[in-house]
Amino acid sequence: MSRAARDVVIVGGGVMGCAIAYFLAAEERFDGSILVVERDPCYERCATTRSWGGIRQQFSTRENILMSLFGIEFVRNATALLAVDGEGPDLAFREQGYLFLASPSGVEVLRANHGLQRELGARGAFLEPDALRSRFPWLSGEGIGAAVFGTANEGWIDPSALLHGFRRKARSLGVEFLTDEAVAIACATGRLQGVTLAGAGEIACGALVNAAGPRAGAVAKLAGIALPVAPRKRMSYVFDCRTRIEAMPLTIDPSGVACRPEGGQYIAIVSPPAEQDRDCEDLEEDYALFEEIIWPTLARRIPVFEAIKLSGAWAGHYDYNSFDQNAVLGEHPEIGGFYFCNGFSGHGLQQSPAAGRATAELIARDRYVSIDLTAFGYRRLLEGRPLREANVV
Repeated sequence: MSRAARDVVIVGGGVMGCAIAYFLAAEERFDGSILVVERDPCYERCATTRSWGGIRQQFSTRENILMSLFGIEFVRNATALLAVDGEGPDLAFREQGYLFLASPSGVEVLRANHGLQRELGARGAFLEPDALRSRFPWLSGEGIGAAVFGTANEGWIDPSALLHGFRRKARSLGVEFLTDEAVAIACATGRLQGVTLAGAGEIACGALVNAAGPRAGAVAKLAGIALPVAPRKRMSYVFDCRTRIEAMPLTIDPSGVACRPEGGQYIAIVSPPAEQDRDCEDLEEDYALFEEIIWPTLARRIPVFEAIKLSGAWAGHYDYNSFDQNAVLGEHPEIGGFYFCNGFSGHGLQQSPAAGRATAELIARDRYVSIDLTAFGYRRLLEGRPLREANVV
């Protein structure tokens, strides 16, 4: 069976795919048809719905900072921007900041990153050890050389609310959503021709956007394209503590252990050691990282966390770009009509508004209009030029 052609097919209906669909449908210079293909319409295994919903501007790369600045602007106006029939999503933004802690050896990098963030308009405070102890007395400053606290526009949102807000608005603008899975992508003479879906068959299209999240590498392979993006499992642990820390920010230890409040409880995460961090698709719970790394670190850094009780855990996936842990955006340099929106490696949700807008601009106007994101292009992979991001969580 085959279906009628579409102007644009978006493979992946998570927050990134829905954001692209929304911005493209709202783009004044685009009046074509848009189809979003998503194999998991309940989003049970979706990376978006299993994320922490973090919002921050504390990055070391100019483009990442600018994308996240737009992200917070969009979040603050999302209820109105994504309203359908007068009702918009409530993203439940908790503006409690991010607190990045640096060891003495990492102070100068932290200071340089903070300088760039402030230059671009992000708001934060650089805290020497005495100021850090004064502002956050519940925190142990042992082994800490300095910290940066995001004083405004940082915190976390309800990730499902943003996803479904984008999806509902896109549908109201005429975007079609289909439960199906891409099984082949046809290209010829340097140009995308179409996509074959498991259920619907062949669909010709003028443009295809790979927004498949953790499965992006597998989708690119259907077109004969090598893309180093694959699922990497990340465990989130939920725990209770009798002592409440008021207005606690999302706190990142120099070891990489991060924690924040979640309702009346707390959640914590850490990336596995490199030798244990492998591509995988399972979502099985694993408690070793909590016992071996997270709990000992939390007990040292936040003394009241010496007495905590683990109450739950869940697994999710990063769309991990093993080349440089940064996004791959834009049109393929040798296959016209094939677009990437992949590899955000854990910071995709907060950058989905900017990435969605940028991808829509490329398709509708053939150039970036709002933020020049050329640095994230696929060509850097071909030429072996990694774009490193220091503030990876």
